[in-house]
Amino acid sequence: MTIKEIEETIIDEFACFDEWLDKYAYIIDLGKQCPVIDEKDKTESNLIKGCQSRVWLSCEHRDGRLWFKADSDAVITKGIISLLIRALDGQTPKDILDADLAFIDQIGLKEHLSPTRSNGLTSMVKQMKLYALAFSQKQS
Repeated sequence: MTIKEIEETIIDEFACFDEWLDKYAYIIDLGKQCPVIDEKDKTESNLIKGCQSRVWLSCEHRDGRLWFKADSDAVITKGIISLLIRALDGQTPKDILDADLAFIDQIGLKEHLSPTRSNGLTSMVKQMKLYALAFSQKQS
């Protein structure tokens, strides 16, 4: 699936919920399904700066695509990173760099997060795009 197709699926899933408490519960459930980073990868270099919670993100480049794993010490944050992984995992560096991730605004995520969590979300997206940039330059 393309990133856009995945985003549309996520938007459709969130449209099923009327209340933001239900959406938060869903995000937490998604976090429980997140591909967990190996303990050996919970290093300072994999820690995302700018997040209120501790969030570790690792990235593997395989067959021209990027594969992400993550963990967080906060369940809501783990759910947020799992949404991003769902959208970007297994995609090419170019597709990740070109992605606008409009689903974030369309599901109302940013507007319903505290300012510190919203900054953390921005930091997570930035880190994933930095991985894409680094691997796209290696391919050139």
